[in-house]
Amino acid sequence: RGLRRYFRQHSPVDAPRIDRFFRHNKPLANDYLPHPYFEVRAIAARHADLFRLARMVDDVDETVRLPVALRVPQRLLARLRDDGHREVRIRVALRIDLASLPGLLHDDDYQVRAIVAQRLPEQLLGMMVHDTDLQVRLIVAARLPMPGLWRMTADRAPEVRRVVAQRLPAPLLAVLADDADWTVRW
Repeated sequence: RGLRRYFRQHSPVDAPRIDRFFRHNKPLANDYLPHPYFEVRAIAARHADLFRLARMVDDVDETVRLPVALRVPQRLLARLRDDGHREVRIRVALRIDLASLPGLLHDDDYQVRAIVAQRLPEQLLGMMVHDTDLQVRLIVAARLPMPGLWRMTADRAPEVRRVVAQRLPAPLLAVLADDADWTVRW
């Protein structure tokens, strides 16, 4: 009842006020999960009981699935792993348990793969050595332990080879002494 009265007085796109309303009236958030306005559903999902969020995983609007991905239990995150919206998959990559993280290794979005490279256990990082994106390979080069790091001395990007040169043990640096890029040699 309180939110209906509130909506008569305010625009349905008044997000900060709707958020404040649900912060002060948390029990009402559950009742507004099926609301017709996506913004109300999204804000309600931030404050609703976790047990009510399972049905929101399949919401048609990605704005609603974003807060859902930040709150649902691990078993429901698997359903969001292949979401069509990159921001949802980014949030999944930030939260999903390490055992399920390799399922995101070949995601289409570089940002998802970059988060995977940051979180993946070191022993599995070798699978990302040849990623197509420079930013992802930079993260891999910064984290990959020896002897896997040795595989990156021939990377096509001088930025990656510079990181490798900084991390290689001194006796192995000779392989990069004649590099085509002067910054790697330096």
